[in-house]
Formats: sequence, structure tokens, C-alpha cells
Amino acid sequence: MKRLFWFGILIISTLNSIWAQNWKSKTEHADFIHRAIKQVTDVMVYDIYSPPVTSRTYAYVSVAAYETLIQDQKDYVSMAGQLNGLGTVPTPDRKKEYSFTLAAVHAILTSGKSFVISEERIDDFEDVILQEFKDIGIPDDVYNNSLAYGQQVAEHILKWASEDKYKETRSLPQYSVKNDSASWKPTPPAYIKAIEPNWNKLRTFLIDSAAQFKPIAPPPFSVDSSSVFYKDVIAVYNQVRKNTEEEIEIAKFWDCNPFKMNVRGHVMYATKKISPNGHWMNITSLVCKKVNASAVRSAEAYACLAVSLADAFISCWDEKYRSAVIRPETYINIYIDPNWLPVLQTPPFPEYTSGHSVVSSSAAIMLTKLFGDNFAFADSTEEEFGLPTRNFSSFKKAAEEAAISRFYGGIHYMPAIANGQDEGYAIGEFFVNNLKTRKNKG
Repeated sequence: MKRLFWFGILIISTLNSIWAQNWKSKTEHADFIHRAIKQVTDVMVYDIYSPPVTSRTYAYVSVAAYETLIQDQKDYVSMAGQLNGLGTVPTPDRKKEYSFTLAAVHAILTSGKSFVISEERIDDFEDVILQEFKDIGIPDDVYNNSLAYGQQVAEHILKWASEDKYKETRSLPQYSVKNDSASWKPTPPAYIKAIEPNWNKLRTFLIDSAAQFKPIAPPPFSVDSSSVFYKDVIAVYNQVRKNTEEEIEIAKFWDCNPFKMNVRGHVMYATKKISPNGHWMNITSLVCKKVNASAVRSAEAYACLAVSLADAFISCWDEKYRSAVIRPETYINIYIDPNWLPVLQTPPFPEYTSGHSVVSSSAAIMLTKLFGDNFAFADSTEEEFGLPTRNFSSFKKAAEEAAISRFYGGIHYMPAIANGQDEGYAIGEFFVNNLKTRKNKG
């Protein structure tokens, strides 16, 4: 009788173990993380968030995911104490069982709702994805424990975010357009006011200050046809006039303009697209899927990329409003050809340095560190916006194409591109040398 009793206990214990492994094998997958990040992206596209603002959002929600998922990982280290202002993240109760993937999804979406306008879109998505966890058969106590822990992390991250000076910049004076000939002016067709002129006042994530990687000064403004500035302008003017089909395709692929104003006669309407940050975050998703990266490795990639992009934008915007360089479209229409138009719509902020050049170069350095050099990938990011996939042999090649696309598009002079790349490479190198996520790796 005793043998039968103990045999029964053994069977029940074995079945419980198999059952536990069964739900874990179905819930602890990176796909849930990718989908949560993509939902935040989609809502920011819908809400028409500017590139600097999207960079801030990605940084906080990605760190929330990473800090949640490392809790049962011995080889990963927290970003607390490394990123400026980030204190020790709450730890889970070791006596309880969790799905850290579920907790991370909840942390992403809960924190994400605080950064967007259309919260209900995230709520609707979360209802669906949480039901998937329930349908898998995750035990009720694990489900509740996981949501509670994800909430804890989200609240910690949101408190950290609330101290970064973003709210204070909302009440600062708007940018006053200067009357001199050299300075940036709003451009057609919508003549939108300057975007985020006070972005350099935000707390940085890892760099010491907004000016730590200040680029060299742009060439001085001039209308003298023998000057460096005039020659840079003519180079843009001629490039747009002789663009090949391939160069136009490249310009449009990397446009990444969240708010393009279209004019059809007397009708104006906006086209919404992904931001430069969103493009590189999506590349990260594609790469993680290609290597079948785990949930925690995927979160590591998102977080490392996102915080480096956020600081790249702070650095770039610091220079933009310091030098306030006039855009090619404005200069050419006044001094060279009033009928000339760029391929891309000119963004509503000063020209120097090129934002896409800075952030793409920074992204290339970080992703090369995480996934290796000469990592070939197919970038299908723009397919949902009607553009075909482009293939790249490395992250640096993609970043170089993103940078030169601004020249083909007619929205940047070459110094803003070349010096922007140097700025981005320097920021990327700083991050890979100073941000530690593994105990045995950099």
C-alpha cells in the first residue's frame, strides 16, 4: 500500500513538472517582447510623435523590459547605477513563481501608455496578448505574480522618467525664428514650427551632457559663389537634379518622416510613417528573429540600442539649435532657383547635424557589438509603408546608406552628414565601451 502511495505521489509530481514545463515552453518566448515593442511603435506612428520624443519612449520601455527579464538570469547585469538617475530596480519575491516574459510585456505596455496619447490602443492590444497567456494555461498564481511584478518595474521606470526634465521643457518658450539670412526658417508646405528646441535640456542616459560629443562647427553661411557653403549648397542642388532611380529609392526608403504633409491642389493631408528610431528598433527585431534570440537577449538589444539612440538625439538636437543652419530648400529657393524642390519633405528643425546620420551611425556601432560585424540582413521595415525590402551586408553599410540618403533627398548638405556620422560613431563607441550588460562580456 505504501508503495502504491509513493508511486502515486511520484506520478503526480512528474505530471506537475511536465505541466509546468509545458506552459513555460509556450510563454517564455521573445515573440511576445517583439510584439509589445511593435505595438508601442504603431501607437507612436498613429499619434505622430517626433523623432526625439520617440527616442525617449523607446529608451524607457526597453529598459523596463530588460530589467524585468534579467531577474532570473545569472549572466546579465542591471543598468541601474549605470544609466543616469536609474536606481536599484525592485526585485521579485524569490518564494513566488513568475513568467518574466509576461511581466516584461506588462512592464513595456504599462510604461508605454504613459508616453502616448492613444492609451486605449495599448489597452486593447494588452487585453489580447494577456488572453493568450491565459489560453496557454499559465497558472493563476503565476499570472498574477507576473503582472504584479511587471507593474512594480513599470512604476519604477516611470518615476525615473518623471525626473528627466521632459515635463519642464513642455512649458519653456517656443523657438523664435531669427531674421538673419543664415538661420533656419520653417519650410513648405506646412511651415511647421521648430520641433523640440529645448531637447538638449533633458537628462542624458549615459553620456555626461548634451555637449559631450559636440561636432565641429559647420561651414560659415555665405552667398559668395566661391565659398565652401555655397559649393555645399550647389552640390545638393545638382544631386537632386541628377538623382538616379536607385538614389531616389534610397532617399525614400530612409525618409522616416513621422508627419509628411501632402498637397493636392487645395487639399492638404498628412501621411504617417515610422521615425528613424522606429526603423532601427525594427531592424533589431528582424535581426533578433534571424538569430532566434531569446527574450532576454532581445530585450538587451532593444535596451542597449534605445538608450544610445536617445542620447544621440539629445546630442544632435543640442547642435541643431546651437548652429541653426538654414535648410537647402530655403537657401536654394531664395538665392538659386525658386522652383527647386527636394525629393523628401524638409523636416521642421535646423539642418546641422543630420539626425539620421547621427543616430544610424550610433545604432550601427551598438548592433555590431551585439551581433557581430558583416552581419547580413534583409530590411523589410518599410514594406508596411509601400516600399520594398533592401538588403545590407552589415549594420555599418545600412547606416552609411541612411546617412547619404539625406543628400539624395535634398534635405542636408554633406558636412551635416559626414560630421553627423562622426558624432554618431563617437556616441556609439562610448556606449559599447561603458554600458555593461553581461558579467563576462562588455
